Amino acid sequence: MKRWMMLAAFAAVLPQAAAAQEVTLKAVSSFAEKTTFSRGFETFVERVNAAGKGVIQINYIGGPKAMPPFEVGNALKGGVVDLANVTGAFYTNVMPEADAWKLTQVPMSEIRKNGGYDYMAKLYAEKMNAILLARLSDNNPFHLYLNKPITKPDLTGLKLRITPVYRDFFQALGATVVQTAPGEVYTALERGVVDGYGWPITGIFDLGWQEKTKYRVDPGFYSSEVSILVNKTTWDKLSDAQRAVLLKASAQAEAEAVPMFTEEGNKDTKRQADAGIQTIKLDGENAKVFLDKAYEAGWAGVIRQSPEHGPKLRQFFSKPK
Repeated sequence: MKRWMMLAAFAAVLPQAAAAQEVTLKAVSSFAEKTTFSRGFETFVERVNAAGKGVIQINYIGGPKAMPPFEVGNALKGGVVDLANVTGAFYTNVMPEADAWKLTQVPMSEIRKNGGYDYMAKLYAEKMNAILLARLSDNNPFHLYLNKPITKPDLTGLKLRITPVYRDFFQALGATVVQTAPGEVYTALERGVVDGYGWPITGIFDLGWQEKTKYRVDPGFYSSEVSILVNKTTWDKLSDAQRAVLLKASAQAEAEAVPMFTEEGNKDTKRQADAGIQTIKLDGENAKVFLDKAYEAGWAGVIRQSPEHGPKLRQFFSKPK
């Protein structure tokens, strides 16, 4: 009887013990909620919260209204938030090497095999006190969007909105550039403050930019990168069980990225045409000059910011010759 009473008492406190061990992590996205570049992360959060009951939960506080995009990198580094859905373009002030993600010409699965991920992981740990869990945007090319036509790869006289992703490339083609957060672009286009902007093939409809955009320049260049980062101090405190929940959900999210963005890219290409956005197609030598300049300027910028690590990252991220 005494034994059964002890077992009953133990069973009664188990739920309390589980609840006490459950960890809640604070998360933020650098993109508006329920838009293209937040949806993969929001699905990840839902999966973690479903699978991690009693073990680990995520408190998703939202997007730019909760925290300005260019502050996310420092907030993650300092532990203000535990998890972030963010692109490297928004925290190059903390880790310049993150700008190299845009230049990847091989899939993330290959980068995990060829040593590129491990190399970057050390940089994240040292410079950002962070761990890269998963890349949620891949095979999603950037484009130049304009309100004035061009006939060749020359942007002289144009004022373009940028993030660090496009700075070196657009300046190399002669443009004047201005950096703003995504939330400020619509007004800048409406008032004629800028003549265009760089953005992936997906996502302009989330922000309403199609209303103020006349042209898209083809071919696309680079590949967008949005990833899940976790504060390393937080990660080191988690149990194996808690980490396992995050790793499973993040692996699933990364595996879904390429097919999802391939499909979304095809849909948005058609939607842009239907919305009246005309395609300026650079062909032949013009297309070659445009793309060659994109990667030449891109890698030059990365290597200038990080002469120690830039050349090595180029070996990992570039397509085999």
